[in-house]
Amino acid sequence: MNAIISASELADGLAGDAPPVVLDVRWQLTLAKAAGEPAFDGRAAYASGHVPGSVYVDLDRELAGTPGTRGRHPLPDLAEFGAAMRRAGVSAARPVVVYDGGQGWAAARAWWLLRWTGHPDVRVLDGGLPSWQGELQTDVPVPAEGDFEPAPVAAELLDADGAAALARSGVLLDARAGERYRGEVEPIDRVGGHIPGALSAPTTDNVGPDGRFLPAGNLRDRFKALGATEGTRVGVYCGSGVSGAHEVLALAVAGVPAALYVGSWSEWSSDPSRPVAVGPDPQ
Repeated sequence: MNAIISASELADGLAGDAPPVVLDVRWQLTLAKAAGEPAFDGRAAYASGHVPGSVYVDLDRELAGTPGTRGRHPLPDLAEFGAAMRRAGVSAARPVVVYDGGQGWAAARAWWLLRWTGHPDVRVLDGGLPSWQGELQTDVPVPAEGDFEPAPVAAELLDADGAAALARSGVLLDARAGERYRGEVEPIDRVGGHIPGALSAPTTDNVGPDGRFLPAGNLRDRFKALGATEGTRVGVYCGSGVSGAHEVLALAVAGVPAALYVGSWSEWSSDPSRPVAVGPDPQ
């Protein structure tokens, strides 16, 4: 099953007899608090217009736990996550489509969490809300309670030790911008650099100017050049497990299964005892 869906395919699905559950996960990584500016308000963006029938999901509150030593966006409590998904109408036997404001990172986080916890049919709207050509709705729907119960798949999740080991035995991709990987700048975390052995693979290189994913063949070629091919153990991390989920999604489009280190650099760099590599060399 393709991990992404086009706007026209979504429109057809919504007009059909068994429409998917649609989740709006608009979110932005922002440093607004440090700059004294108001943070992005995804719920307000949703209220101003959303895909008809879609339900808003808050990434910080429903797709992540409390920030701390496990990272800025650690895994949510599974019982709370399941309850949030059921409130949004998510059921095991009903397809789910997730979208955000166009960057794709937040939608990919929701996609990854649902897939990791066992939902069999989740797709991301390629290009996000800007790709949607239909009408927008301002009414807030009240969906029927879903029946989804999270059942995690251990193989798709990495912790810090697992990420370090995979960097030596397989392929560990760093989805952040190249300058953060190299340690030239670090606007958020305690220290810049990367996990020793990880390869720089910015997730922004997986999409075109319109925010849509590159063709699957192009993505396969990109990941093959990095050693990430089907049959090789592949893992991904980023700053806090959001843009990294987008890279896992790009790998899925390319046909390459990958695990996600959710704690990512925000967890790794918080522990001074963990090694840090800087510069373009993986080691």
